[in-house]
Amino acid sequence: MRYMIAAAAALATAAVAAPVHANEGRAEVRGGVFFGGGTEEASVGAAVGYDWSLSDTVIFGLEASADKVLDGFYDSVSFGLSGRLGANVGPALVYATGGYQSEPCDICGDAWSGGAGAQFGISESAYLKAEYRHYFTDGGRPDFDAVLVGVGFAMQ
Repeated sequence: MRYMIAAAAALATAAVAAPVHANEGRAEVRGGVFFGGGTEEASVGAAVGYDWSLSDTVIFGLEASADKVLDGFYDSVSFGLSGRLGANVGPALVYATGGYQSEPCDICGDAWSGGAGAQFGISESAYLKAEYRHYFTDGGRPDFDAVLVGVGFAMQ
């Protein structure tokens, strides 16, 4: 719960920020918490992506990511490929996201995810974002969730 409060505070701080643009690449660093199956672990990661304008307010984007859970049990980096569909609502880009994530540890399974997020431009090229994802795992393992916050830069 404390991670959700921190994410909400970061987004509220950015509520008066610049609008988010599309038809450009982006790169970000992020951190947060993965939880589920009786465990809660911090994580760090990075992502690169590209967003296309579908209309004046609607975007579609693709993203490749690498995340590392900061616990010795999760000994590998989890790689992901996801998409997002969103709309500019006031100063924010609000979006739904989903995709595939490789296994974060030797005995973990790959996962499909679905979630939602919000991204706020803080300058012409920088942004803050917060995102929630639910991971649907395979092989009878418990599903897990993640709350992530990040800072990124748009590249034209």
